[in-house]
Amino acid sequence: MWRRIFVVFWGAIVLAMPAGLRAQNAGEPVPGQRLFETHCAACHGPHGEGGKGPTLAQPSLPRAGDDASLRRIIQDGINGTEMPPARLHSNEIAQVAVYVRSLGSLPPDPVSGDAARGEKLFLTKAGCAVCHTIHGHGGAFGPDLSDIGLRRSAPYLRRALADPGAEVPQSYSAFRADVNLPLNFLYVRAVTRDGAEIDGVRVNEDTFSIQIRDASGHVYSFFKAELRELHKEFGKSPMPSYAAALSKDELDDLVAFLVTLRERK
Repeated sequence: MWRRIFVVFWGAIVLAMPAGLRAQNAGEPVPGQRLFETHCAACHGPHGEGGKGPTLAQPSLPRAGDDASLRRIIQDGINGTEMPPARLHSNEIAQVAVYVRSLGSLPPDPVSGDAARGEKLFLTKAGCAVCHTIHGHGGAFGPDLSDIGLRRSAPYLRRALADPGAEVPQSYSAFRADVNLPLNFLYVRAVTRDGAEIDGVRVNEDTFSIQIRDASGHVYSFFKAELRELHKEFGKSPMPSYAAALSKDELDDLVAFLVTLRERK
């Protein structure tokens, strides 16, 4: 009898442990981990640290405030983005959701570099503020970076600085009014009937018209019927590479600053 009581008591303790700790003690993946590694890690990183997809290793997920929302996103995907519906059974989706939640208890990856120096680089030598906004200050040509540290990991940010075009989502086909610029980002080139060429980022679009912002911040509005050509440059970025423009230490500092940006004010 005492043996049975001990087994039940010990089982209750194990179930009360954080998922990551149970896996460490048992030496085996927790339920949902292998499913995550198979279906999710290619975009979100093997530990949810982020990559092509957003960072999941954080206590609060912007799109999934509760477990039901998280399961729904895993099941249905996110329309208009590169997040596809999961080809999993409902019980497998529930396991993945539990594992994703457990990632929020992991400590953040250490980042080398000095964030204060990185902020100065952002505003001066790197010139990032010419195109990007932080908390309402800066340019509007590129995506708002006010919460980029919440959405993207340090390795992703470093890759994006070195090779911007490689990290631009390539599957967007339609403008969505319910999401912000990062999810609508598309570089376009328009040619009017009189031969004028306009290059810039899409600001708005519907079936009949499109609005484009050029690098100077000027916004052009066209009816599509007025255009001779309209080229949508999926996967292309107007952002220059910083691989040669900044030293390794400067890149470290800039990334260290960007990962501190975690909320919109």
